Amino acid sequence: MAANVDDLNKAWGVISAVLTPTNENAPVESHRPSPESDFQNALAVMKQEGVDHIIEEWFLETLQQDLRHRVAPEFWRHFTPSETESCNPCGQLYKAVTYLHGITSSYSASLQRLEVMRRDKMEPNDQSPQRISTLVVTFYKAVIFFTVPKNFLTAVEKFYSEAFKVFHHTSADDEEGEDEDLGSCNGCGEESDSCRCQDIMEKFHAVNSKLDDMGILERISGAAVTTTVHEQIKHHIEDTCKGNYETSYLDTLQKWLDSKVLGWLNIIYAGNRTSSGPECISAFKGRLLHFLYETYAKALIDQLFNIIIEFPESEPAIMDLKVCLDKTDFRSHLVSSLRGALENRLLHPGVNTADILTAYIAAIRSLRVLDPAGVILELVCEPVRKYLRSRDDTVRCIVSSLTDEGSNELLDELVKSQPLLLDEGVQSDDESDDWQNWMPDPVDADPSTTSKSRRASDIISMLVNIYGSKELFVNEYRTLLADRILTQFTYDIERELRYLELLKLRFGESQLHYCEVMLKDVADSKRINTRITEEKAQLGVKEDIEMNAMILSAQFWPAFREEKITLPEEMQKALENYTKRFEALKGNRTLSYKPHLGLVNIEIELKEQVLPFSVSPVHAAIIMQFQSQGKWTVDELSSVLQMPASALRRKITYWQSQGLLKEEVPDTFVLVEEHKGGTHDMMGADDDEAESAMASAQEQREEELQVFWTYIVGMLTNLECLPLERIHSMLRMFAMQGPSTGECSVQELKVFLDRKVKEQKLLYSGGVYRLPKPS
Repeated sequence: MAANVDDLNKAWGVISAVLTPTNENAPVESHRPSPESDFQNALAVMKQEGVDHIIEEWFLETLQQDLRHRVAPEFWRHFTPSETESCNPCGQLYKAVTYLHGITSSYSASLQRLEVMRRDKMEPNDQSPQRISTLVVTFYKAVIFFTVPKNFLTAVEKFYSEAFKVFHHTSADDEEGEDEDLGSCNGCGEESDSCRCQDIMEKFHAVNSKLDDMGILERISGAAVTTTVHEQIKHHIEDTCKGNYETSYLDTLQKWLDSKVLGWLNIIYAGNRTSSGPECISAFKGRLLHFLYETYAKALIDQLFNIIIEFPESEPAIMDLKVCLDKTDFRSHLVSSLRGALENRLLHPGVNTADILTAYIAAIRSLRVLDPAGVILELVCEPVRKYLRSRDDTVRCIVSSLTDEGSNELLDELVKSQPLLLDEGVQSDDESDDWQNWMPDPVDADPSTTSKSRRASDIISMLVNIYGSKELFVNEYRTLLADRILTQFTYDIERELRYLELLKLRFGESQLHYCEVMLKDVADSKRINTRITEEKAQLGVKEDIEMNAMILSAQFWPAFREEKITLPEEMQKALENYTKRFEALKGNRTLSYKPHLGLVNIEIELKEQVLPFSVSPVHAAIIMQFQSQGKWTVDELSSVLQMPASALRRKITYWQSQGLLKEEVPDTFVLVEEHKGGTHDMMGADDDEAESAMASAQEQREEELQVFWTYIVGMLTNLECLPLERIHSMLRMFAMQGPSTGECSVQELKVFLDRKVKEQKLLYSGGVYRLPKPS
């Protein structure tokens, strides 16, 4: 028995000496390996005694202790603050990995022996157990890399980031050689004569090879490589794509990803000894392609407002974003981001209505390309539509753009001649003829609106749907058309007829009947003026003032802006003569003049000068009064012309600007005989004349409310007193039924009645209105 113990001790000594890795601090002689025959004899002794199973357990325990007490402290010593400050990240990580790889190499012979011993003990039907080398890799991860300091992670990230830059630089086709000639390397950032690119790449390859040889490549590099690649993708997209919307970059970005990013990853993982290299690269490619789409989509969404404004030149960027949205889940982010951009940059008083409409039209066009279903457009532009409804001049801006050759945005849409598609008239989705190509709406679509309305509505229909009433737009066009006719002083209506025919296709002939009559009035006026002129020529009649008239059918034209004035006798006589000739032609019809509207061509003689002017009848009437006397006060002139003094002062300003009138003392004007020059442009200095010839919306509404006044007087005469609600209900019953009268809300009626109270035409007490008693 004692002999067996001695044999066991001797055998154990041989085995432990062979399997124990080299200890740097021990004498070299004590670790010389024994001959293979001695090791096999010792192993046979252990097997004979049935204790050979403890060899593997002892080795693994010894290995753990060695890793914990010797290897790990030495490895982490390379990443102490002092080492970090004195060494660059590339060299720092290279030294630490080289040390660790040397340690693991000293275990390799022992691991091979243990693998052989394990295979010899296996039965034929036994399944392959876990390899010892795999257990050792687990020990590395569990003992050395169980927790890692922050400076280690920083060093690894810097190492791979630096290596990527060098790889990207050295694999480029001499694109950045010019910068190197200037003295700096775009790879390592050093001066050209001290470039470290080759050294960095050599250490990069060595570190990857050694980490892979130890089986911990993915554990050490995984997070750092992912972070590096993500940062490089972000920087590349930022540098390449930002601000340029006229080029599609998706194909270029994917090629860059394949050649640069995946090429760099292939260097790291392609030779993986665990045979998972190709699978690792494939998994990386799928994840990185998705990250590329996400990053590019975010960059485009951040610039989407500018992309929309520059549409259609920016259509390539829109198409790229469309592809990215199909691959990512960024629809909600796009909607919230673009809504915020529109609200911040458009929806405030500092932006003109015309500019808001231009941006809105661009949004309609571009977002229809991005999302043909129209859901994104509907969600994003709702605040814009709501804000445009709150602006008083929105309808006028839309109608002006529709019929203004200088603005082809909406004119192109008008020429398409599509009928309006209003919300209330939209067919249900079930009525669609193209049911074979039907596609469901996205999940974020508003279920209260039909798919057909979103997909089919053109730009003009969407603009009309801001208010939901085409009558409003037709009335505004009628006012705009009247304004154009009465301010251009021309009988050329060919362009207006073209617009009218196009608008008929959109709004219907019945809606535009009044406008048709207005243009017919212009043509008839031209014909009547020609006949009157011919008759005067045949009779040899010559008048001091030659006159042409624009003869309008009063019931078909919108209300005019009123202005009181009594014209001089010469002008009044010319009007009367024209009226007589018109009555001779038309028999039972006569004329009622608007003396403040029109254009008068006059010549003013001053000593040796004759000055031609084209002005309004009001301006002509003012200057003609200075023929009889050279000095007038405002009150005297106001009395003669029968016009308010405030309006008179505004009109005199024009003649002051021309240098013909001078304010000698306050409110006293004299004619200047020696003219020193001035602009002869019509209304050159009178901003008031830039106003519309038509009555404002407020004035027109006031006139409509006056229609109700007769009814109200009749009610109160018969019933003595009535409360507000009763007056309103009776008006709705009797006065608001005709086609020429509109609706009137209770609040609007109250404001109207209170104004009559202030004018002392009504009395209000005890919650009821009554007429004042006659004095």
